[in-house]
Amino acid sequence: MAKPMTKTQLVAALAEEMGTDKKSAGTALDAITTLITREVSAGGAVTLPGVGKIYCRERPERMVRNPATGEQIKKDADKVVKMTIAKALKDSVNG
Repeated sequence: MAKPMTKTQLVAALAEEMGTDKKSAGTALDAITTLITREVSAGGAVTLPGVGKIYCRERPERMVRNPATGEQIKKDADKVVKMTIAKALKDSVNG
């Protein structure tokens, strides 16, 4: 498996793709990240065309097992961030 792209590499690639400087690309990436975080934290969802949909899902209270001791513990309800991958991205990876 290849190493994940770092933020610096992503900003450089974005700047090259946009035909702009790295500072503008970094600002654009930070703005997109902030918008996605704000929307998903508020319970909404964000669709990135061709990439996927990022959303928050609530998990109910449940019983879990401590792997070290085997003890059953009640875990409170919580929220998790999920992402559904777009068909276009799946097809490009597999095809």
